[in-house]
Amino acid sequence: QDVCVLLGQACQLVGFDQEHLVSKVCQLIHHLLNGFQVVMDEQNLNFLLPYCISALKQCSSWTHVEILQALAALVYNNGSKCQKYLPDLLGKAGLLVQFSDPSQPDVELRRAAVLSMANLCLSVPGQPYLDESYRSVCFQAFLSVLQSSKTSDVDDITVCMLLQDALKGVRLLLNFGKMKLMQTDQLGSLLAVLKKYMFHGLPGLSIEMPAALYPAPLPQYDKQAPAKQEQPEPAASKQAGSRRKKSKGKQKKGELVEEGKEDLCDAGNESIHRADMLKLHLGDSPASGPRACAPDVARVPAGRDPLPSHGAGSKRVSGSESEYSDAEGGIQTKTRYYQAKVRQRALACFLSAIKAIEKRVLYGYWSAFVPDAPSVGSPQALSLMTIALKDPSPKTRAYSLQVLSAILEGSKQFLSVAEDANDHKRAFTPFSVTIASSIRELHRCLLLALVAESSYQTLTQVIKCLANLVSNAPYSRLNPGLLTRVWNQIKPYICHKDVNVRVSSLTLLGAIVSAQAPLPEVQLLLQQPSSSGLSSSGSASPHHLNSAEQWRKAVPVEGDSPDQPAGRAPSEPCWLIRLCVSIIALPREDSCSDSDANSPSGSVYEPCPLRLESLQVLALLVKGYFSLAQSYLLELGELARKCMEEMDPAIQLHGVKLVEELGTGVLLQYRPDAAAAPEQRVPVSKAVTFWTMMLNGPLPGALQNCQHTALQTSACDALSSILPEAFSSLQDEQQVLCVTLLLGLNHSETPLLKAAAVRALGVYILFSCLRQDVMFVADTANSILDSLQDKYLSVRAKAAWSLGNLTDTLITNMETMGQSFQEEFSDLLLLKMLRSATEASKDKDKVKSNSVRALGNLLRFLQPCHIANPRFREAIEESLQALVSTVESEAAMKVRWNACYALGNVFKNAALLLEEAPWTTQAYSALSSVVKSCKNFKVRIKSAVALSIPSRREYYGPTEQFCRIWSALVEALQKSEDTEDFLEFQYSASLRTQICQALLHLLGLARSTDLPLIWESITANGDVIASYIQQYLKSGAGDSDAGLRHADPRGRERLLKGAVQHLGGMGKRLKGKAGARLSAYLEGILTNHARAAGLTEA
Repeated sequence: QDVCVLLGQACQLVGFDQEHLVSKVCQLIHHLLNGFQVVMDEQNLNFLLPYCISALKQCSSWTHVEILQALAALVYNNGSKCQKYLPDLLGKAGLLVQFSDPSQPDVELRRAAVLSMANLCLSVPGQPYLDESYRSVCFQAFLSVLQSSKTSDVDDITVCMLLQDALKGVRLLLNFGKMKLMQTDQLGSLLAVLKKYMFHGLPGLSIEMPAALYPAPLPQYDKQAPAKQEQPEPAASKQAGSRRKKSKGKQKKGELVEEGKEDLCDAGNESIHRADMLKLHLGDSPASGPRACAPDVARVPAGRDPLPSHGAGSKRVSGSESEYSDAEGGIQTKTRYYQAKVRQRALACFLSAIKAIEKRVLYGYWSAFVPDAPSVGSPQALSLMTIALKDPSPKTRAYSLQVLSAILEGSKQFLSVAEDANDHKRAFTPFSVTIASSIRELHRCLLLALVAESSYQTLTQVIKCLANLVSNAPYSRLNPGLLTRVWNQIKPYICHKDVNVRVSSLTLLGAIVSAQAPLPEVQLLLQQPSSSGLSSSGSASPHHLNSAEQWRKAVPVEGDSPDQPAGRAPSEPCWLIRLCVSIIALPREDSCSDSDANSPSGSVYEPCPLRLESLQVLALLVKGYFSLAQSYLLELGELARKCMEEMDPAIQLHGVKLVEELGTGVLLQYRPDAAAAPEQRVPVSKAVTFWTMMLNGPLPGALQNCQHTALQTSACDALSSILPEAFSSLQDEQQVLCVTLLLGLNHSETPLLKAAAVRALGVYILFSCLRQDVMFVADTANSILDSLQDKYLSVRAKAAWSLGNLTDTLITNMETMGQSFQEEFSDLLLLKMLRSATEASKDKDKVKSNSVRALGNLLRFLQPCHIANPRFREAIEESLQALVSTVESEAAMKVRWNACYALGNVFKNAALLLEEAPWTTQAYSALSSVVKSCKNFKVRIKSAVALSIPSRREYYGPTEQFCRIWSALVEALQKSEDTEDFLEFQYSASLRTQICQALLHLLGLARSTDLPLIWESITANGDVIASYIQQYLKSGAGDSDAGLRHADPRGRERLLKGAVQHLGGMGKRLKGKAGARLSAYLEGILTNHARAAGLTEA
């Protein structure tokens, strides 16, 4: 405050005719505000800012630089308070617009104006920002600076500082102005200058860029000029070694490397590894394979830096000894420093631009920034990887890798088109092959960078970038081998001396085991024999969990190719599992790590981030490759138990997550559609042992740890992954413990925990040993209904899902236990469930989809005594109306097909299907409309299923209604190939099959009064119907997804024969022509089918 008052008084004393003093006062403003980080109050700002604006208008030009510097300091972080001065500064004839114009001869003046503009673009959250018109003025001014050419009379350092300020301004506009780069010209112009300045001053490169880049699938504009002769390094910079800085803690995802204050010589005094030197380490020669990793990289003992050791001529040498006062290299060093800062600002600006551009737009410029395999005879196009490999500044290399990571993040859909070319004689290169080539080149370049990098912080970024690539690349569509090279190259870094490098290496291994799992290539890599000195007797059994020496031998010294036969003894565990277990559970060896800032003082274990990452890798491995991990189920369970007993909440949490993945792995093996043969499953007895260990251990304590709700939530998820067969074999007190804990947690105030608890109850209600317990069913129902009223959508959505499962259990009990269960179940609770489900069907789609499923089950469960009860009557009418409305609504397709399915369930309750019931007319009308016209074929299928469910003719109502249903089905059959969405065609065959079944079902029930209208329809469309019924009779396999009762061909023939007999018998009894004609029509179809089948067999 004192500083602000002082500056105000100084300005009051100095008039504009005293130009020398005006200059001095402005210097004082500039230095004081910058030096003391003063927050300018609005009162003094409203005096000082007009003073500077008036001074610019009235004083001589020689004072303008100092005045603008003061102005820049004043507006910094005060943009929202400067709104009334913007016309003077940024209007059509605004001062900053004039001074920043490319025609301005004084570069220092221009730079001060650009800096003032950039500072105006800085915003305080919650405060008003620049209007769109002013943003556009600033953007154009910055772009003009970046597009203008350097004149010979301006020194390089001044130009670099001007460029930095312009790039800063663009970045602030993108970050704070939420500027969306929608216009192709605007975006193309910006990307062109950003690409140009990413390489600004990079030794050995000279880049010519067009005024704008345009989206294209192939590289177009990179025209690399002949490389200039590199200037020799200053003598003082030629050291024999490279100084390495330790990484300062784990960096947050997506956050730029902190610029901070660095030595000026940091940016340009490391020479470059040449690509041909790197190829020696990567084995890029034709004869080399995945094992060609250099021995001096691979065979590094724990605790040693695994980076390659080259001669002095090929090292990145540090010039930290150099100083500006050095007459031989001072100016050169300073210039390189500022050039590196320009490159860093350009990359930071590009990172902001990536966040402001839609991904689908960004990927149109993929080839301009991401390397592609060079064609024969042409140089490698300039890309982000050029910087990562060749820039002498480790900070700039790290920036480029962060930008590449941001491009790769979320690129899975774009990269999914990639496919390796099998035909090399094509006249053109398809886009899919181009993308596949780019993915391969990214792998090659990043592995080069991995071997070449000497900065630990940048090395971490290389590995993170590789992990991002691995997470998004479609390896199932590419030739195998890419992951093998990554796998073998990353192994030495697991024992790197820097903890952050080790953590990111584990992250990369986790990405590999989770990439489109299970991949055959990764399966082979995980089964590789561990060549780390294990005895030939294979004594390193996973059962020796507590044997530190056995588990220490986890990391193979050199990766073996998966081409070799996997000849490991059955008792030898997967090396990756051994590695993770050794990091998590065993005391650390001092030689393994010298950077334990994240580890508690005196801790005997590895640093916490390393242990957490190992737990996550184990969880991913179990999830993707459970068949490999299942033999270690009890050992990994013991490991998870130990983790849950630790004091660190993060270790506890990931221990519980490991339990969940182990439980889910066993659970998936017992699903009906599981790929595992019965003899390959984990035995139920082993699963019982596993869960007994968990429930007698710390899992109940984790469920009751109120101080750590995330741990409780994960423990609920883990408890819901128990195998039903294993649960029924647990001791009674353990079963009661599980149920009691879940029922109690369902009353939590924490939404995530409550959602997890109610979901777990929804799982347990399906267990055969629990669902027949009426008391448990009632308690669970009350808990679910309570959660269904919760104010949080996430809780209500899980509760609705559990309610659907609960009502499935009611139907199962009704079918297996008969009337005894229905009589024992509380009428009051049933009514409450019906009303709650009806109310929930009006909620959001996430709740609605399962609520309507529950309604269908509840209405099917009702008995005549309920329907006759006056208390139920209103609730039944409301619920039926809710279902019909949902079918007719514009809700999400999943909601509508569940509503159709629910109506089908209602039709199974004969007590509700009275001929005079008014709701049936609405229901049949809604289903008939949907089956003809819904865009989604799965909804049409469900509606056709529902229309084929009523088992007696009187349930379909009068003849007019019956014939309307028939006509709707015929029309739907004719429209079964009409769709605007190509993806719906995959369901068209199932739709026709279900409609044909519904038509035959109706014919098998038809009355004589129905036949004339049906025959009229057959007369008009008989050939079409006959052809589709022929297809229906021939098909059979693959239609199980349609929910058919007659999926096999014989069952379909029986359905058709039943309709023939019904119509023929009715024709004989009533001597009606329509019945006989219909019977003959169907017999003709049957005869043709039999003839076609006979020819096929012959």
